[in-house]
Amino acid sequence: MIQIAAPVIGSEEIDAVNKVLGTGMLAQGPRVAELEEDFAKYCGSKFAVVVNSGTAAIHAALHAAGVGPGDEVVTTPFSFIATINPILFLGAKPVLVDIEPGTFNINVQHIKAAITLKTKVILPVHLYGQPCDFGELKTIAEELGIKIIEDACQAVGAVYGDKKAGSLGDLGCFSLYATKNIMCAEGGIVTTNDEKYVTAIKSFRQHGMVGPYEYAGIGYNYRMSDLHAAIAVEQLKKADVFNKTRQENAKLLSEGLAGIKGLITPVIKPGRSHVFHQYTVRVTPDFPLTRQQLMVALAENEIGSGVYYPKPLHAYPHISKLGYELGDFPNAEQAAEQVLSLPVHPKVSKTDVAKIIKTVRGISSAGS
Repeated sequence: MIQIAAPVIGSEEIDAVNKVLGTGMLAQGPRVAELEEDFAKYCGSKFAVVVNSGTAAIHAALHAAGVGPGDEVVTTPFSFIATINPILFLGAKPVLVDIEPGTFNINVQHIKAAITLKTKVILPVHLYGQPCDFGELKTIAEELGIKIIEDACQAVGAVYGDKKAGSLGDLGCFSLYATKNIMCAEGGIVTTNDEKYVTAIKSFRQHGMVGPYEYAGIGYNYRMSDLHAAIAVEQLKKADVFNKTRQENAKLLSEGLAGIKGLITPVIKPGRSHVFHQYTVRVTPDFPLTRQQLMVALAENEIGSGVYYPKPLHAYPHISKLGYELGDFPNAEQAAEQVLSLPVHPKVSKTDVAKIIKTVRGISSAGS
């Protein structure tokens, strides 16, 4: 079976974990500090703060930016639920803006109309590994004095202009979940150039602590263990190689799947790179099979696939009750009905890519 996702774990990661086990220092310690230094350098940020998940990263970043009850955060309706839930954790309201049909990213041209006096933060998502239209977004934010927090959980190593994701906004958030481009099973990182955010996040990740048994306010246990950090340090060394393989596989897939009626391959906008956390096509009504039928046919040929995401966020009850209805964001709703991700990760060989292409083309021809 060609899996839709598969972590690449080498002897370096195993040895690194064993070394930590040998030290007896298993909780947050020197490997976490090493990861923070290495990741900041990799992203081109002054600082990085490590936490225990991408969700925690977004929550901590929003907290550091001062988001609280009554505030509004402008974001996308097409993402993983972890983009929105932290906004709600803090008592703030997510204000949604529809996506671009091509990239699946937030439509920056519509953001200005969504901003009110209550807007505290704009939270764009670099979905599937491609940065959003950041130049225009930054102009809007600077003009109105609003902070930008990048949800770069799927975009480690992606570039916009001459800057990497995570160094574009005021803060950047990353996930190191098991399926991400680099991983440590569970983990997250916040990047920033502002030391006051670092101080706030470090306190927030440790119960609000500001000194030995001194607490300035509410906080959480969002620490990462040195065991996890040891894996991430080694994975980070391989990030560019992993991403290059994903990009090569994506290029071959797009070339091989081009021209199939009813199948739309990914769009990469100029001035940026796409690191293909997911290789996502659209299965439109012109394709001879439904998306579900295509998934079944692929599985019968031992090819995994996945839908990311089957519902837009405003379709979930705890978000729709904020005043959203189906029909509000047609591009996001259509994407949820059509997207299908195919295997692209570094364990996918060129032979695997050829099989995926041949299989999809065969399914398309047989169904016509």
